Amino acid sequence: MRVTQMSVPLGIGATAPDFELRDQNNQRVSLSRLRSEGRKVLIVFFPLAFTGTCQGELGFIRDNLPRFANDEVTTVAVSVGPPPTHKVWSAAQGFLFPILSDFWPHGAIASDYGVFNPDRGYADRGTFLIGADGRIVFADVVGPGEARTEELWDKALGGSVGDIATES
Repeated sequence: MRVTQMSVPLGIGATAPDFELRDQNNQRVSLSRLRSEGRKVLIVFFPLAFTGTCQGELGFIRDNLPRFANDEVTTVAVSVGPPPTHKVWSAAQGFLFPILSDFWPHGAIASDYGVFNPDRGYADRGTFLIGADGRIVFADVVGPGEARTEELWDKALGGSVGDIATES
């Protein structure tokens, strides 16, 4: 039996690792640039495009976009899938927010945030709200097979301070 070293998700108060990833339109998007606009940044890690739970979660963001993209917050979703896959999926689903590719080095940003699952080869469902100062003000990880709830989205967008929820 192989034992894999799992990283620990970043918690509230930690400095959010900066990144620059390509979105579904192959445009570079960086956390530092998003933060320079003076808004909080909600980072939504998801396992894979074209899967039911992920599609439902990102569909919730799409259907409630004014809550997720406004003068106070901007939202980006991150997956290990490549930009062309994200382009087809986001066009089909009407996702107008950035879907970022953590494709290569494979899962590096998810690893930096402590949500990459090396046994599966993709990120767990991590949700991080980054304040304008670059510190994490909300952090949560939903276990495999679980979907983020509306209550979790409300807490994330409210910037609630609390412990990271992880699957035991």
